[in-house]
Amino acid sequence: MTTLRPFTCDDLFKFNNVVLLFCLIVSNFDPLTETYGLSFYTQYLARWPEYFQLAESPSGQIMGYIMGKVEGHMENWHGHVTALTVSPDYRRLGLAGLLMNFLEDISEKKRAYFVDLFVRKSNQVAINMYKNLGYIIYRTILDYYSGENDEDAYDMRKALSRDVEKKSIIPYTQPVRLEDLDMN
Repeated sequence: MTTLRPFTCDDLFKFNNVVLLFCLIVSNFDPLTETYGLSFYTQYLARWPEYFQLAESPSGQIMGYIMGKVEGHMENWHGHVTALTVSPDYRRLGLAGLLMNFLEDISEKKRAYFVDLFVRKSNQVAINMYKNLGYIIYRTILDYYSGENDEDAYDMRKALSRDVEKKSIIPYTQPVRLEDLDMN
């Protein structure tokens, strides 16, 4: 049986497949999941602890996690998925959906209008999963991911119950640049 529980600072040093022990770089189960420094994770834990959840097996093995936040103002008040990753050993069991449902429930309690996330355009497996969970491609963000190979992202969204008219999921027809986004 899988247990969902709050992520703690100690968890950053418990699992070799997700975090390189005592390093400043965190490595996810999935190479397409964005990787952050240790201080980024601890900042999220301090500011939005309710949005940082861990899935654990009965033996104590970490199966995956989700981290997010709530941000914005007025009708742009929303939950945001910063990272979702599941160990290859536990994929295709519905664990990602369970973690996403958890984040959506927290966002509902925070009276958010929608939940959003950014995903690489090339990550078709994740895009299909999110679509199956009720997310739509809201817009394309040009050159969102930078590095060796710059890549565009999809901003995917799912309206929550507060968005009765579903205004938050009316798609943009033109791509936008990162500097044009209101990230609050």
